[in-house]
Amino acid sequence: MTTPSSRAGFAAIVGAPNAGKSTLVNAMVGSKVSIVSPKVQTTRMRVIGIAMADLADGGRAQVVLVDTPGIFRVAKRRLERAMVAAAWRGAEDADLVALVVDAERGVGQETRAIVERLKQSRAPRFLILNKIDVVPRENLLALTSELNALLPFERTFMVSALRKDGVPDVLATFAATLPPGPFLYPEDQAADLPLRLLAAEVTREQVFLQLHQELPYEAAVETDKWEDRPDGSVRIEQTIHVQRDGQRAIFLGKGGARIKQIGARARHELGEMLERPVHLFLHVKVSERWADDPAHYRAIGLDYEP
Repeated sequence: MTTPSSRAGFAAIVGAPNAGKSTLVNAMVGSKVSIVSPKVQTTRMRVIGIAMADLADGGRAQVVLVDTPGIFRVAKRRLERAMVAAAWRGAEDADLVALVVDAERGVGQETRAIVERLKQSRAPRFLILNKIDVVPRENLLALTSELNALLPFERTFMVSALRKDGVPDVLATFAATLPPGPFLYPEDQAADLPLRLLAAEVTREQVFLQLHQELPYEAAVETDKWEDRPDGSVRIEQTIHVQRDGQRAIFLGKGGARIKQIGARARHELGEMLERPVHLFLHVKVSERWADDPAHYRAIGLDYEP
């Protein structure tokens, strides 16, 4: 009689901006660990989600999913360069790499550039065509052939991360591919992200969802205070950094209505995630050069490039 095995390791999820990487990671984990919005480049750091999966021999595997920032073909600004560097570090350190492609958009210049870089990877490489529910089957087959001609992948998956179609098959394959070994995190842990940082990401998601047409890409959210209160609730104070007075006015809205709505939705989301009452206080501050502040880069896990 064989003893059930255990496997554990890192799976890097890479791809062009807005390919659906964060949605896929959330679907595999089974809970929200990475923010999602219609605006590209919502993920700025390497968010680690932790998924558990059954193995064929009755054992279990822990798949540590590294949701990397979307990779720009040409990163011009300092923040973009730091995000690209973080994405490639995540890919280089992983036990396997999965390229997520928006099947509706097809193979653009950014995806081609990523494929070229992936040719240097020694880890097993998988291709995931996402958003297949809106693409004709013949287009999917053509896209599969095109990408595998550029770089032969171990396997190609066709999924709708939003609907979770095909996602269990991806997770099962990742689990079987990882090396044997003990779990790296507790089985009931869904993410490796400090709570202060997670809270800032939740608020930033609401900012993107409600202001994505008006919002400057450079806006940032930082958690200034986190106070666990005797009644079991938590008091959170956050600052939303913008670069100009006009942007501050957009955030506040008429009579402060906009910032109240952002706060209410973020507070509800945080309350569900933390399973406790949340008192959230938001402040909007004009910080003209926050994108050049090394301390901000360290706070979100990015390297500052002088």
